[in-house]
Amino acid sequence: MTQLSDKDHKAQMADMASFDEQMPCVGIFWYDPEDNTLFGVRKKELTPKMVEEARAKGVDVIDYPISSLLHQTSDIKRSVSGRVAWNVNKFIVLVGKWAEPIQDELTELLEQEFSLPYFEFVYAECPPIELGGTASA
Repeated sequence: MTQLSDKDHKAQMADMASFDEQMPCVGIFWYDPEDNTLFGVRKKELTPKMVEEARAKGVDVIDYPISSLLHQTSDIKRSVSGRVAWNVNKFIVLVGKWAEPIQDELTELLEQEFSLPYFEFVYAECPPIELGGTASA
């Protein structure tokens, strides 16, 4: 498990607290390659308190609870999707290999939609998000 020093952790929390607008978010998204847009976005602001609580519990990853998705159409389930999560000291975007050729365009969409100051792509084949089910990356 990677841990930040107390000094680095406090600096990171101060950076997060300094956002004037929406806090960065964790969440899930689907991507429409024809329109180059995100849709079906579900997100939750990541607050310094959430990070503090996760750190105190020794939790490395904070992400959006997939079980909260109750109704998705089969069209959405067939579309390419991804997840935005917080991993100890950075945001990560979990996507399949489909995202590699469009990484620059996708980066811009994700920065805007999830208010991300920085993140890195993690390419992993994630199971499709099913109705009432869970998916883990």
